Amino acid sequence: MTADEVDAYLAGLDEPKRGTLEALRRSIRAVVPDAEECISYGVPAFRVGGQVVAGFAAFKNHLAYLPHSGKVLEDLGDVLTGYERTTGSLHFAIDEPLPDELVRSLVEAKLARLRR
Repeated sequence: MTADEVDAYLAGLDEPKRGTLEALRRSIRAVVPDAEECISYGVPAFRVGGQVVAGFAAFKNHLAYLPHSGKVLEDLGDVLTGYERTTGSLHFAIDEPLPDELVRSLVEAKLARLRR
C-alpha cells in the first residue's frame, strides 16, 4: 500500500473529479505531512501512527471525505452546515474542493479522537 496506489486511483478518474481530489490530497498532506498514504477499504487514505486519519473517494455524482470514524463529523457539528453527509462521510461537489481550513478541522478532530 503506497502513494503509487493513490496515484493510480486518481489517474483512473476523469476531470474535474481528479483535480478536486488532488487538491484535497494536498490539503490533507499539509496537515499531516509525515502521514503514510495508502489504500484503505478500497479508497485513498492517510495513516498516522498506524491509524487511518483521513480518506477520500469519488462517486458518480459527488466526492466524499472519509474521516474513518463515525464520531468526527458529529464532533464538528455546525462547521459542516451546508454539506450532505452520512455518519461516516462528508459529501461535496465534484468541481469544488473542500476549503483548506475545513480539511484542517476534520483531520485535527480525528487526531484528537485518537489521542483520547
